Formats: sequence, C-alpha cells, structure tokens
Amino acid sequence: MTGGTLLPDSETSVLVTTAQALVAHDKGILAMDESTTTCNARFAALGIPQSVEARRAYRELLASAPGLGESISGAILYDETIHQCALDGTPLVRMLSEAGIVPGIKVDMGTSAMAGHEGERLTDGLDGLRERLAGYVELGARFAKWRAVFAIGEATPSRGCLEANAVSLARYAALCQEAGLVPVVEPEVLMAGAHTLQRCLEVSSEVLRVVFGALNVQGVHLEAMLLKPNMVLPGSTCPVQDRVSDVVDATASCLLRTVPAAVPGIVFLSGGQTPELASLRLNELNLHFSGGAPWSLSFSYGRALQQPALELWCGEATRAKAAQDLLVHRAHCNRAARSGEYSASMERR
Repeated sequence: MTGGTLLPDSETSVLVTTAQALVAHDKGILAMDESTTTCNARFAALGIPQSVEARRAYRELLASAPGLGESISGAILYDETIHQCALDGTPLVRMLSEAGIVPGIKVDMGTSAMAGHEGERLTDGLDGLRERLAGYVELGARFAKWRAVFAIGEATPSRGCLEANAVSLARYAALCQEAGLVPVVEPEVLMAGAHTLQRCLEVSSEVLRVVFGALNVQGVHLEAMLLKPNMVLPGSTCPVQDRVSDVVDATASCLLRTVPAAVPGIVFLSGGQTPELASLRLNELNLHFSGGAPWSLSFSYGRALQQPALELWCGEATRAKAAQDLLVHRAHCNRAARSGEYSASMERR
C-alpha cells in the first residue's frame, strides 16, 4: 500500500521534503492549535482573562521563546493565531519561520454528534476546505492537521464511525496535497474510559487499518504525509495502569502491523498524559526500536509541552521569560526522548 501520486513529481518532491524536515534532527511539532473555546477554558481555570489580547499574548510567548527552534521543527496554529501579529507588528507566522520552525494549521472544524450513532462523533470541515487551504498557503502554512476522535465503549467505535471518519481524513489529506500542504492525519483513540490496554490495542489497530485503507483509496501519497496517533494506553480510569514497557510493546506491535513503511514519520499526540510520562514513553519507544523503526518516531504534543509553561505564566507579563524557559525545557526533554537519551534526572532543574 503506497498511495497514489496526485501531483507532478516536482510538487510531490517538495511535499516529501517538508514531511521529512518535520521529523528530522530529533525535533518534533508543537501543537498550539487549541480552539478559542478550549483555550478560553484553560485560561478560565487559571484565572486568565478570556480575551483576544490574552490569547495573542500567550501565543506570542510560545512563538518567540528563545531557542525553541533547537527542538521544535513545526508548530500547528489555529485560524485565529495564523492571522495574529506580535506586539511589534511581526506576524507570528514570520516569527516562527525566522526561528526555523515550519508553520502549520489546524483545518478541521471540530466534531459533532454522528447521526444514527449515539455517543460517537464525526469531524466537520470538508465543505469549502479547498478554498480555505489556498488561503492558508497564502498566509505561509506548509502543513495542516485534521483530527478525528474515537471513544472506546462496549459497542464503540462502530464500523460506521470508523469508516465515515476515515473517509473524511483521507479526503482532507488529498485536498492538502493538491494545495501543496503536507497533511498530518490524526486519528485519536481517546484515553477516557475504563478500557484495558489490550482493548485499546485492538481498537487502535482497527482504526489505523481502516484509515490507511481510505488513504489508499483516495490516492494520498504516503511519503508526503505524517501520522499523528495516540500511544496504546489503558483507559484513564482503568484499575490497571500498565507498566511503561507494556505500553511500549503494545504501541510498537500496533504500529508495525498497520502503518506502511512509506510514511516518513509518526508524531504522537500526548492525549492527556502528564508531560513526564509522555516524554518517558516516547523515549522507551525509541529505545525499543533502537533506530530500526521504518518511520521516525517523534512527537506533536500540545498540553504535554504547553501546560507547565501556561500554569507558570498565568497571564503575568513578568513571568513570560520563565514560562518560555520552561516550554523550551519540555521541548528539549522530548528531543532527548527521540534519541533515547531522556531521563528523570532532566526534570530536576
């Protein structure tokens, strides 16, 4: 399964080069693409004003962190963010590019209840996507992201939910490559629930099989995309929280059985893991393969990179530098994890 070629060789080559660059040099992707609703909720929990200016100030803090480009290859932005500028008038997209960080953009429109499938969600956003992608290219984006979610229950995810979301992911990916953007394909099996590690392995494996089947049918060029999956984990309320070694074995088995070698990189989502666990598990996965994996194993973390810095900043300009230092530290920890060199001692700063 290698996918189809949608573009002339020269254009495909540019996409392949960008995809490879996003997982090169042990770097990873910063996901700073929270919707306004999600960002406001996180601000409210910390007593930060839920305003356009507060969101702009926070995103400038992230984008301008000195040394961030040493560990971060790309940053996924939200629609509001890709239009924003720093206080001095510099577009945040330019600020990132000048730091050697490739700008990306979240293009799905969130999820809605799926008709005929109680409790399941379908991602919205295909209507008008071709035109929106062209606009984001004009603004400087070079890759994009689309997220589909799958909740584990007694009878979920259903086949209907799997197939509908897989087709949407594949159509999004095809449209991205047509527009000259590298698609990051994010099928997330949610941690919420009491399911076991084995159940998550079964569901995650089936999700990826269906998604790659749809990508193949839609002619997506696999060498010019990235996969952003969950690690295989027990549910957050499962009585048995398996050892890191068991999580690594299950995740490695899932990926080897479902992800074609043509995909240049797997950039894991953090999905609610603590920052330290997300780093540790990524480290052990890379040690498990010892450089022998067919794809680069990287990260595309949101909360696991941002949350410590957000809690330290808390909307106070006087704390911005310390918050940036903490963000860069977490990015450095995850860069070390890509080469199997992360250790708990790195957390003692």
